[in-house]
Amino acid sequence: MVLPMAAVAAILLVVTAVVGGYRINLTPSEPLGLWRIMPLHRPAAVGDLLFICPPETAAMRAARARGYLRSGSCPGGVAPLIKTVIAVAGQHVEIGASVNVEGREVPSSSLAQRDGKGRPLAPFMSGTIPPGYVFLHSAFPGSYDSRYFGPVPAPGILGLAQEVLTYAP
Repeated sequence: MVLPMAAVAAILLVVTAVVGGYRINLTPSEPLGLWRIMPLHRPAAVGDLLFICPPETAAMRAARARGYLRSGSCPGGVAPLIKTVIAVAGQHVEIGASVNVEGREVPSSSLAQRDGKGRPLAPFMSGTIPPGYVFLHSAFPGSYDSRYFGPVPAPGILGLAQEVLTYAP
């Protein structure tokens, strides 16, 4: 009887945490640990650290098949991403050996030619971010972000990402 009660308590704890916006990050793109999705009551801005559901596109399906994206609650069965907005609608992004936004190089934005398993990576084509989209980045060298999949629709934004109990390995 104690085991079933413990299982029920554990399930209630997980459901309460998820409903409260808490998530566990197990990817190296941002510090590992407990995060919270905080409401965003304005358009996303450059510098915002966000939780965002990636769109269901061929690029995202390929990324999921290659293991770049974890399973989760977003459309397509993937987990939300934690990424920083580096460009918004109307800003020009230039992709070369690194990323430049409006002519300024983004720190820690070198592009990889191949993933960790030696498979080729194709960078996103340069261009101006369209209305209703954001361009995302992580300083982690192996991050799969807009350098490779391009701008993402702002309606996928779940909210601001707030660290609760994290550590950087």
